[in-house]
Amino acid sequence: MKKHNFNAGPSILPQSTIENTAKAILDFDGIGLSIMEISHRSKEFQAVMDEAVALFKELLSIPEGYSVLFLGSGASMQFAMVPFNLLEKKAAYLNTGTWASKALKEAKLFGEVVEVASSKEANFNYIPKQYTIPADADYFHITTNNTIFGTELHTDLDSPVPLVADMSSDIFSRVIDVSKYTLIYGGAQKNLAPAGLAFVIVKDAALGKVSRPIPTMLDYRVHAKEGSMFNTPPVVPIYAALQTLKWMKELGGIPALEKINKEKAALLYNEIDRNKLFKGTAAVEDRSLMNICFVMNNEYKELEDEFGKFAASKGMIGIKGHRSVGGFRASTYNAMPKESIQALVDVMKEFEKMH
Repeated sequence: MKKHNFNAGPSILPQSTIENTAKAILDFDGIGLSIMEISHRSKEFQAVMDEAVALFKELLSIPEGYSVLFLGSGASMQFAMVPFNLLEKKAAYLNTGTWASKALKEAKLFGEVVEVASSKEANFNYIPKQYTIPADADYFHITTNNTIFGTELHTDLDSPVPLVADMSSDIFSRVIDVSKYTLIYGGAQKNLAPAGLAFVIVKDAALGKVSRPIPTMLDYRVHAKEGSMFNTPPVVPIYAALQTLKWMKELGGIPALEKINKEKAALLYNEIDRNKLFKGTAAVEDRSLMNICFVMNNEYKELEDEFGKFAASKGMIGIKGHRSVGGFRASTYNAMPKESIQALVDVMKEFEKMH
């Protein structure tokens, strides 16, 4: 039976990424050594790094004056690195969920933090719209896609101060204007590569403005100057990221992926809205294209466990919702084929007929 991987992260990767990385683990580029055991200083791996950075910049149309960094750890380390490097006196944060809350908490260690708005009172089921960004803030931080609650910012915001975005779960899923951001970061384990890797896109001119001393490993300037090679980088995840970047380019780049992602999301949301058993949890205008959250309608709540088991019996993997929301979550990242969405829709229709 075919498995359909809806895990929220680590999550589905393109088949070509998995196959090419598996081959390189056995023999990288025909050199007789595994990608796991070659030197990160070798010319062979330097070529991997250079191509990955170049493709990253090409796919996102990153303008001149920005560095692309590949760093160990994940987005959670960036919750501290961002304020360490950018927060001198005050930062502003938009609180739209668990990860935004964690980022805000870390920033408070480095200076004053203003929570400009929050949707916590509604269990983060919408993105706040009416708020004022302090003009004297060093930066304004947003989380563009909220994996747990299924909400997403669908446009690039205009900010009067430098804009910082955690794009862990929707990077490469839609066209963005990088020039509107001072820094974009994220964990790679949703739309790019295996866990253990973080990406950072940072405007070089924004760095070096804080008065505090920054530990070497936490200084973006060091990693930019050293081409993400100050210390041993996560070699295998970076190689896997390169395979995913190649796959995205072959598919037609970000505009093609955005079109496919909108079609996939519409297919599932339409069924959620049509099916008498289910309802979506996020405000319609803020529904995520990447993490589609839904629950049983109130009169069918007792069927939740039964549907979970039924879906699993049909090959649906990882659709259980986060404990803070309950219900179900289908993560429909770039590598998720439309056929898998249709398979889930068919399961939902079949279950409806049974009840």
